[in-house]
Amino acid sequence: MSGLPDTPYPLGPKLGVDVGLVRVGVAGCDRDGLIATPIRTLKRDPRKNNDVRILVREAVERGAVQIIVGLPKNLSGREGPSAEMARDYAGLVVEELQRQSAPLPVRLVDERLSTVSAHRSLHAAGLGSRDHRKVVDQVAAVEILQHAIDMQRSRRRDVGDPVPVRAAAGTQSTLPTPTEEPDIGHSTPSRRESES
Repeated sequence: MSGLPDTPYPLGPKLGVDVGLVRVGVAGCDRDGLIATPIRTLKRDPRKNNDVRILVREAVERGAVQIIVGLPKNLSGREGPSAEMARDYAGLVVEELQRQSAPLPVRLVDERLSTVSAHRSLHAAGLGSRDHRKVVDQVAAVEILQHAIDMQRSRRRDVGDPVPVRAAAGTQSTLPTPTEEPDIGHSTPSRRESES
C-alpha cells in the first residue's frame, strides 16, 4: 500500500523504533495510521544484530509499509552520540531489509524528550520506577510513532529523513545468521502469532 495522490506518504501499518544502548522499543500502528500501540522490547545485540533481524521480521509479518526510527537530538537540535547510534541502527535495518528482499522505507524522525515523556506517562499511570525499565522503551517507541503518524496526517506528507540504502543491491550483508532471539518483552502478538 503506498500513498494515494492526496496522501503522499505510505498508508498502512507502520513500526516505530526507540533505539537505546541496551534495549530497543518497538511500537506499531493500525492500518489507518491513527493509534500507535506497544509491541515489544528487544535486547540490543550490537555484536550479532539479532535484534535487527527480529525487528525486520516483525515488520514483514505485520505487513508494515514503513519503519520510523527515533532520532534523539538535544534541545538545541544538535545531534550527539545517541543520534549517531540511531542513524547507524537505521542503516542496519535498511541493510537487513535489503538482505530479506523487503524494501520498506525507513525514516528518521526527531524524538526529542520521548523517553522523558514516556517516564512521565508511566508515573502518571501509577507504575513504579523499578518497573519502568521493562516497558519504557516500548512507550517511547509509541510516542515516536504516534508523533510521526499525527504529523503525516496533519501535514499531508511524509515526515523525517529517509535512510539511504548503503550497499549495492545483491551484496552480502555483514550480519551473521541469528542464533537466538534477544526478545525481552511482548505486548501484542504479531500477525503470525495471532493466526496460530
